[in-house]
Amino acid sequence: MSLYIPTYFSPISQYAQIIKSDTIFFEMEDNFQKQSYRNRCYIYNSNGKQLLNIPLKEKKGTSSLRKKTKDMLVDNNSHWQEHHLKSLQTAYRASPFYEFYEDDLLAIFNKKYTFLQDVNIDTYLFVTDALQISQQYSKTKEYEIITDKNDYRILADIKKQPKKSRDKYIQMFDNKHGYIDNLSILDLLFMEGPNAISYLK
Repeated sequence: MSLYIPTYFSPISQYAQIIKSDTIFFEMEDNFQKQSYRNRCYIYNSNGKQLLNIPLKEKKGTSSLRKKTKDMLVDNNSHWQEHHLKSLQTAYRASPFYEFYEDDLLAIFNKKYTFLQDVNIDTYLFVTDALQISQQYSKTKEYEIITDKNDYRILADIKKQPKKSRDKYIQMFDNKHGYIDNLSILDLLFMEGPNAISYLK
């Protein structure tokens, strides 16, 4: 099995690995880590690299020492969905394929979420549908300790991304700020559309 942590509109590196995996398992019992892709992604706007961060709050009664990702609650008082959608529209409205995916995106940004994990699973389903790949997934029942090469949970860690850069593709503002590697999969989708799957391979 190939083991991943569900992340928010995951970076390209994660989907490049997912499409090679036969069996996807999502880790449901990991401890939450700040400054990871669990609740953030990066897009490209007119000023360069932009962070989209989902604000969180803790579930009542949970230990402050070890917070499970599955227990992390989305803080909807911040209107993060409205902010993220506006940011995506501003950055990518003029991109070749944004309009093609907009209706399905709206379904995520108009849905009321309680748990972060549910947001991340829905973004995974959106992306696999957009890529037209049938990567079904299962959820772990306990924390998995595996030592083989199929443990890709590290891809949720911002500081532990693959050092090798992928081939470049045209980005919205690369003439202004240059190429930015390993952004959210959304950047690739909006720029390459159906050709994104070929790029990932």
